[in-house]
Amino acid sequence: MMKIFLTNEDGALQETTEITCGCWVNLVAPTEQEIIHVANKLQIPMDFLRDPLDEEERSRIEKDDDNILIIVNMPLMSKDEKENAIYDTIPLGMIIASDCFITICLKDNPIFHSFAQSKVKHFFTNKKTRFSLQILYLIATSFLKYLKQISKMTDEIEKQLQQSMKNKELFSLLNMEKSLVYFTTSLKSNNIVMQKMLKSNYLKMYEDDQELLEDVIIENQQAIEMAETHTTILSGMMDAFASVISNNLNIVMKFLTSITIILALPTMVASFYGMNVKLPFQEYPYAFVGTIFISIILSSITAVIFWKKRFF
Repeated sequence: MMKIFLTNEDGALQETTEITCGCWVNLVAPTEQEIIHVANKLQIPMDFLRDPLDEEERSRIEKDDDNILIIVNMPLMSKDEKENAIYDTIPLGMIIASDCFITICLKDNPIFHSFAQSKVKHFFTNKKTRFSLQILYLIATSFLKYLKQISKMTDEIEKQLQQSMKNKELFSLLNMEKSLVYFTTSLKSNNIVMQKMLKSNYLKMYEDDQELLEDVIIENQQAIEMAETHTTILSGMMDAFASVISNNLNIVMKFLTSITIILALPTMVASFYGMNVKLPFQEYPYAFVGTIFISIILSSITAVIFWKKRFF
Protein backbone atom coordinates (compact mmCIF):
# COMPACT_ATOMS: atom_id res chain seq x y z
CA MET A 1 0.00 0.00 0.00
CA MET A 2 1.33 3.39 -0.97
CA LYS A 3 0.03 6.73 0.27
CA ILE A 4 1.39 10.16 -0.63
CA PHE A 5 1.02 13.20 1.63
CA LEU A 6 1.97 16.84 1.25
CA THR A 7 1.72 19.81 3.60
CA ASN A 8 0.56 23.12 2.18
CA GLU A 9 1.74 26.61 3.10
CA ASP A 10 -0.47 26.62 6.21
CA GLY A 11 1.00 23.33 7.45
CA ALA A 12 -2.16 21.30 6.76
CA LEU A 13 -1.51 17.74 5.63
CA GLN A 14 -3.24 16.62 2.46
CA GLU A 15 -3.23 13.30 0.64
CA THR A 16 -2.31 13.38 -3.04
CA THR A 17 -2.02 10.85 -5.84
CA GLU A 18 1.20 12.02 -7.50
CA ILE A 19 4.76 12.08 -6.19
CA THR A 20 5.82 15.72 -6.13
CA CYS A 21 8.68 17.71 -4.68
CA GLY A 22 8.52 17.92 -0.86
CA CYS A 23 5.99 15.11 -0.42
CA TRP A 24 5.96 12.18 1.99
CA VAL A 25 5.62 8.71 0.43
CA ASN A 26 4.44 6.15 2.99
CA LEU A 27 4.91 2.53 1.89
CA VAL A 28 3.31 -0.16 4.07
CA ALA A 29 3.91 -3.73 2.85
CA PRO A 30 4.34 -2.40 -0.71
CA THR A 31 3.92 -4.53 -3.78
CA GLU A 32 6.78 -5.11 -6.22
CA GLN A 33 5.16 -2.74 -8.71
CA GLU A 34 5.02 0.05 -6.10
CA ILE A 35 8.67 -0.46 -5.20
CA ILE A 36 9.75 -0.32 -8.85
CA HIS A 37 7.59 2.77 -9.46
CA VAL A 38 9.09 4.71 -6.53
CA ALA A 39 12.64 3.61 -7.35
CA ASN A 40 12.36 4.71 -10.98
CA LYS A 41 10.49 7.92 -10.18
CA LEU A 42 12.95 9.15 -7.54
CA GLN A 43 16.13 7.40 -8.73
CA ILE A 44 16.52 5.46 -5.46
CA PRO A 45 18.52 2.20 -5.25
CA MET A 46 16.27 -0.84 -5.06
CA ASP A 47 18.15 -2.10 -1.99
CA PHE A 48 17.10 1.01 -0.07
CA LEU A 49 13.45 0.05 -0.59
CA ARG A 50 13.80 -3.70 -0.09
CA ASP A 51 16.10 -3.87 2.95
CA PRO A 52 13.57 -2.43 5.48
CA LEU A 53 11.10 -5.17 4.44
CA ASP A 54 13.37 -7.83 5.96
CA GLU A 55 12.20 -8.57 9.51
CA GLU A 56 15.77 -9.45 10.55
CA GLU A 57 17.36 -6.31 9.10
CA ARG A 58 19.71 -4.52 11.51
CA SER A 59 19.54 -0.82 12.36
CA ARG A 60 21.93 1.32 10.34
CA ILE A 61 22.42 4.52 8.36
CA GLU A 62 23.72 4.47 4.80
CA LYS A 63 24.30 7.06 2.07
CA ASP A 64 24.28 6.64 -1.70
CA ASP A 65 24.83 9.85 -3.67
CA ASP A 66 22.05 12.22 -2.54
CA ASN A 67 19.93 9.46 -0.96
CA ILE A 68 20.21 8.61 2.73
CA LEU A 69 18.76 5.41 4.20
CA ILE A 70 18.03 5.18 7.93
CA ILE A 71 16.81 1.84 9.29
CA VAL A 72 15.67 1.63 12.91
CA ASN A 73 13.57 -0.82 14.89
CA MET A 74 10.23 0.33 16.23
CA PRO A 75 7.94 -1.40 18.75
CA LEU A 76 4.86 -3.25 17.66
CA MET A 77 1.99 -4.63 19.72
CA SER A 78 -0.33 -7.33 18.43
CA LYS A 79 -2.82 -9.87 19.80
CA ASP A 80 -2.66 -13.65 19.77
CA GLU A 81 -5.61 -16.02 19.31
CA LYS A 82 -6.49 -15.61 23.01
CA GLU A 83 -6.41 -11.79 22.81
CA ASN A 84 -3.23 -11.59 24.87
CA ALA A 85 -0.86 -8.72 24.09
CA ILE A 86 2.33 -9.63 22.20
CA TYR A 87 5.18 -7.12 21.99
CA ASP A 88 7.76 -7.28 19.22
CA THR A 89 9.92 -5.00 17.07
CA ILE A 90 9.98 -4.44 13.33
CA PRO A 91 12.37 -2.51 11.04
CA LEU A 92 11.32 0.90 9.75
CA GLY A 93 13.11 2.44 6.81
CA MET A 94 13.36 6.20 6.25
CA ILE A 95 14.79 7.41 2.96
CA ILE A 96 15.76 11.05 2.62
CA ALA A 97 15.81 11.68 -1.12
CA SER A 98 16.60 14.91 -2.88
CA ASP A 99 12.93 15.60 -3.71
CA CYS A 100 10.89 13.83 -1.03
CA PHE A 101 10.82 11.76 2.15
CA ILE A 102 9.96 8.05 2.10
CA THR A 103 8.98 5.69 4.91
CA ILE A 104 8.76 1.96 4.31
CA CYS A 105 7.66 -0.80 6.66
CA LEU A 106 6.10 -4.26 6.59
CA LYS A 107 3.20 -3.35 8.89
CA ASP A 108 1.09 -0.34 9.68
CA ASN A 109 1.87 1.47 12.92
CA PRO A 110 0.26 4.14 15.13
CA ILE A 111 3.35 6.30 14.55
CA PHE A 112 2.30 6.81 10.95
CA HIS A 113 -1.23 7.63 12.06
CA SER A 114 0.06 10.40 14.33
CA PHE A 115 1.53 12.20 11.32
CA ALA A 116 -1.29 11.33 8.92
CA GLN A 117 -3.85 12.71 11.40
CA SER A 118 -1.78 15.89 12.02
CA LYS A 119 -1.25 15.09 15.71
CA VAL A 120 2.43 16.13 15.58
CA LYS A 121 3.18 19.83 16.00
CA HIS A 122 5.47 21.71 13.60
CA PHE A 123 5.34 18.90 11.07
CA PHE A 124 6.13 19.63 7.43
CA THR A 125 6.76 16.99 4.78
CA ASN A 126 9.36 19.15 3.01
CA LYS A 127 11.52 19.42 6.16
CA LYS A 128 12.97 15.96 5.69
CA THR A 129 15.66 16.01 8.39
CA ARG A 130 13.30 17.28 11.07
CA PHE A 131 10.66 14.79 9.91
CA SER A 132 13.06 11.88 10.43
CA LEU A 133 13.99 13.17 13.90
CA GLN A 134 10.30 13.49 14.83
CA ILE A 135 9.75 9.88 13.80
CA LEU A 136 12.72 8.79 15.94
CA TYR A 137 11.29 10.72 18.89
CA LEU A 138 7.90 9.03 18.54
CA ILE A 139 9.59 5.64 18.31
CA ALA A 140 11.49 6.28 21.56
CA THR A 141 8.31 7.42 23.35
CA SER A 142 6.45 4.38 21.98
CA PHE A 143 9.08 2.10 23.52
CA LEU A 144 8.58 3.86 26.86
CA LYS A 145 4.79 3.52 26.59
CA TYR A 146 4.95 -0.21 25.83
CA LEU A 147 7.50 -0.74 28.62
CA LYS A 148 5.05 0.79 31.10
CA GLN A 149 2.33 -1.54 29.79
CA ILE A 150 4.64 -4.53 30.22
CA SER A 151 5.39 -3.39 33.78
CA LYS A 152 1.67 -3.24 34.62
CA MET A 153 1.03 -6.64 33.05
CA THR A 154 3.93 -8.11 35.03
CA ASP A 155 2.44 -6.78 38.28
CA GLU A 156 -0.93 -8.34 37.43
CA ILE A 157 0.67 -11.69 36.60
CA GLU A 158 2.63 -11.55 39.86
CA LYS A 159 -0.61 -11.15 41.83
CA GLN A 160 -2.16 -14.10 39.98
CA LEU A 161 0.91 -16.24 40.61
CA GLN A 162 0.73 -15.63 44.36
CA GLN A 163 -2.76 -17.15 44.34
CA SER A 164 -2.73 -19.83 41.65
CA MET A 165 0.83 -20.93 40.79
CA LYS A 166 -0.34 -22.18 37.39
CA ASN A 167 1.78 -22.73 34.30
CA LYS A 168 -0.26 -20.15 32.37
CA GLU A 169 1.09 -17.26 34.43
CA LEU A 170 4.65 -18.55 34.18
CA PHE A 171 4.39 -18.72 30.38
CA SER A 172 3.03 -15.14 30.38
CA LEU A 173 6.07 -13.99 32.37
CA LEU A 174 8.31 -15.82 29.90
CA ASN A 175 6.67 -13.95 27.00
CA MET A 176 7.17 -10.64 28.80
CA GLU A 177 10.84 -11.46 29.36
CA LYS A 178 11.26 -12.32 25.68
CA SER A 179 9.63 -9.03 24.65
CA LEU A 180 11.99 -7.10 26.93
CA VAL A 181 14.99 -8.81 25.33
CA TYR A 182 13.75 -7.75 21.88
CA PHE A 183 13.17 -4.21 23.11
CA THR A 184 16.60 -3.92 24.71
CA THR A 185 18.39 -5.21 21.61
CA SER A 186 16.43 -2.89 19.29
CA LEU A 187 16.91 0.16 21.53
CA LYS A 188 20.67 -0.35 21.69
CA SER A 189 20.84 -0.71 17.89
CA ASN A 190 18.78 2.45 17.46
CA ASN A 191 21.06 4.27 19.88
CA ILE A 192 24.11 3.43 17.77
CA VAL A 193 22.40 4.84 14.66
CA MET A 194 21.39 8.07 16.44
CA GLN A 195 24.88 8.56 17.87
CA LYS A 196 26.24 8.16 14.35
CA MET A 197 23.72 10.72 13.07
CA LEU A 198 24.84 13.16 15.75
CA LYS A 199 28.55 12.78 15.08
CA SER A 200 28.58 12.35 11.29
CA ASN A 201 27.67 14.72 8.48
CA TYR A 202 25.04 12.52 6.86
CA LEU A 203 22.25 14.98 7.63
CA LYS A 204 22.32 18.74 7.47
CA MET A 205 20.98 19.84 10.83
CA TYR A 206 20.27 23.24 12.29
CA GLU A 207 20.62 24.02 15.98
CA ASP A 208 16.98 23.11 16.67
CA ASP A 209 17.45 19.81 14.86
CA GLN A 210 20.51 18.95 16.94
CA GLU A 211 18.61 19.73 20.13
CA LEU A 212 15.76 17.49 18.98
CA LEU A 213 18.19 14.67 18.18
CA GLU A 214 19.77 15.03 21.62
CA ASP A 215 16.29 14.81 23.16
CA VAL A 216 15.64 11.65 21.14
CA ILE A 217 18.91 10.11 22.35
CA ILE A 218 18.00 10.94 25.97
CA GLU A 219 14.53 9.35 25.56
CA ASN A 220 16.07 6.31 23.90
CA GLN A 221 18.65 5.94 26.66
CA GLN A 222 15.90 6.19 29.26
CA ALA A 223 14.02 3.42 27.45
CA ILE A 224 17.18 1.26 27.41
CA GLU A 225 17.66 1.68 31.16
CA MET A 226 13.98 1.01 31.80
CA ALA A 227 14.03 -2.15 29.66
CA GLU A 228 17.18 -3.44 31.37
CA THR A 229 15.69 -2.74 34.81
CA HIS A 230 12.46 -4.58 34.00
CA THR A 231 14.45 -7.47 32.51
CA THR A 232 16.48 -7.81 35.71
CA ILE A 233 13.36 -7.63 37.89
CA LEU A 234 11.48 -10.13 35.73
CA SER A 235 14.42 -12.55 35.69
CA GLY A 236 14.67 -12.37 39.48
CA MET A 237 10.91 -12.84 39.77
CA MET A 238 11.02 -15.95 37.57
CA ASP A 239 13.80 -17.43 39.73
CA ALA A 240 11.94 -16.56 42.92
CA PHE A 241 8.69 -18.16 41.78
CA ALA A 242 10.56 -21.24 40.56
CA SER A 243 12.04 -21.57 44.06
CA VAL A 244 8.61 -21.03 45.64
CA ILE A 245 7.03 -23.71 43.46
CA SER A 246 9.87 -26.12 44.24
CA ASN A 247 9.55 -25.38 47.96
CA ASN A 248 5.78 -25.90 47.86
CA LEU A 249 6.33 -29.23 46.15
CA ASN A 250 8.78 -30.27 48.86
CA ILE A 251 6.27 -29.31 51.57
CA VAL A 252 3.52 -31.35 49.91
CA MET A 253 5.78 -34.37 49.48
CA LYS A 254 6.93 -34.12 53.11
CA PHE A 255 3.31 -33.94 54.30
CA LEU A 256 2.23 -36.92 52.19
CA THR A 257 5.24 -38.96 53.34
CA SER A 258 4.43 -38.21 56.98
CA ILE A 259 0.78 -39.26 56.55
CA THR A 260 1.91 -42.45 54.79
CA ILE A 261 4.21 -43.37 57.69
CA ILE A 262 1.50 -42.63 60.29
CA LEU A 263 -1.03 -44.79 58.43
CA ALA A 264 1.53 -47.55 57.90
CA LEU A 265 1.90 -48.23 61.65
CA PRO A 266 -1.74 -49.40 62.26
CA THR A 267 -1.45 -51.44 59.06
CA MET A 268 1.68 -53.14 60.40
CA VAL A 269 0.04 -53.93 63.76
CA ALA A 270 -3.09 -55.26 62.05
CA SER A 271 -0.92 -57.37 59.74
CA PHE A 272 0.80 -59.03 62.68
CA TYR A 273 -2.46 -59.90 64.41
CA GLY A 274 -4.15 -60.93 61.20
CA MET A 275 -1.79 -63.83 60.49
CA ASN A 276 -3.26 -67.35 60.51
CA VAL A 277 -0.90 -68.67 63.25
CA LYS A 278 -1.08 -69.00 67.00
CA LEU A 279 -0.72 -65.48 68.50
CA PRO A 280 -0.34 -64.13 72.04
CA PHE A 281 -3.58 -63.05 73.73
CA GLN A 282 -5.67 -64.47 70.86
CA GLU A 283 -8.04 -66.05 73.40
CA TYR A 284 -8.26 -62.82 75.36
CA PRO A 285 -11.77 -61.26 75.00
CA TYR A 286 -10.41 -57.69 74.60
CA ALA A 287 -7.65 -58.57 72.13
CA PHE A 288 -9.27 -56.58 69.30
CA VAL A 289 -9.64 -53.47 71.47
CA GLY A 290 -6.03 -53.84 72.57
CA THR A 291 -4.87 -54.05 68.98
CA ILE A 292 -6.76 -50.88 68.10
CA PHE A 293 -5.41 -49.15 71.18
CA ILE A 294 -1.80 -50.05 70.31
CA SER A 295 -2.30 -48.80 66.74
CA ILE A 296 -3.69 -45.47 68.00
CA ILE A 297 -0.84 -45.04 70.50
CA LEU A 298 1.86 -45.70 67.87
CA SER A 299 0.24 -43.39 65.29
CA SER A 300 -0.26 -40.64 67.87
CA ILE A 301 3.34 -40.78 69.06
CA THR A 302 4.61 -40.66 65.47
CA ALA A 303 2.27 -37.76 64.63
CA VAL A 304 3.50 -35.76 67.65
CA ILE A 305 7.14 -36.36 66.69
CA PHE A 306 6.50 -35.25 63.08
CA TRP A 307 4.54 -32.22 64.28
CA LYS A 308 7.40 -31.10 66.54
CA LYS A 309 9.81 -31.48 63.64
CA ARG A 310 7.39 -29.36 61.51
CA PHE A 311 6.85 -32.01 58.89
CA PHE A 312 3.27 -30.75 58.58
